[in-house]
Amino acid sequence: MLAGTHELPEDGHVIEVRPGGRRRIDRVLSPDYTSGIEGRDLGAVRELRDEAAQEETDLSYLRRLLHVRIDIVRAEQRRRCEDGSASVVEQLVSILSDNAVGPATGSGRYQTIEPSRAEAHRRQVEALVSDVDLSDVMSLSDAKLDAALRAYTSEEDSVSQRRREVQAVVDRLNSEIARRYREGAASVDDLLAQERDST
Repeated sequence: MLAGTHELPEDGHVIEVRPGGRRRIDRVLSPDYTSGIEGRDLGAVRELRDEAAQEETDLSYLRRLLHVRIDIVRAEQRRRCEDGSASVVEQLVSILSDNAVGPATGSGRYQTIEPSRAEAHRRQVEALVSDVDLSDVMSLSDAKLDAALRAYTSEEDSVSQRRREVQAVVDRLNSEIARRYREGAASVDDLLAQERDST
């Protein structure tokens, strides 16, 4: 049984974006988040960029948590198809290293920010499938493995799409910051002075 089974929102995503909502993802993906940034001061644009970058980091972390579970389920399905006797536990080190939860990479990006809601994301992923315990994956029925894989991959598709949308916002803000440096509207000296003032 899938936990919290419900109809998908109209846009087809598990991760809903609520117009006027107070969550960070609601703000970052609001159509007016980057409107008028050309007229805002550099500090304000940087604050928007940093907030959007934090949301990207959290979505990347959530995506990697899902990848671990998807890989575990697929490894067990593969073991059964190949009539293997080796436990998935023996493959766990490789699965976890492939989905390391350090700074995220992807889409040519390297993130040094830590996820801000790691525990909440873990709970969210664990709640996706209410009666599937991947710590004893070999005891699960084929039907339960299939249902778990569908739930995890559906959520991963949604998270990946939202992550791409957030990345587009980050890119838009970075482009505006770069434009100001390129055109001389901002300088590295100003940035260093700003950082000194904030410490």
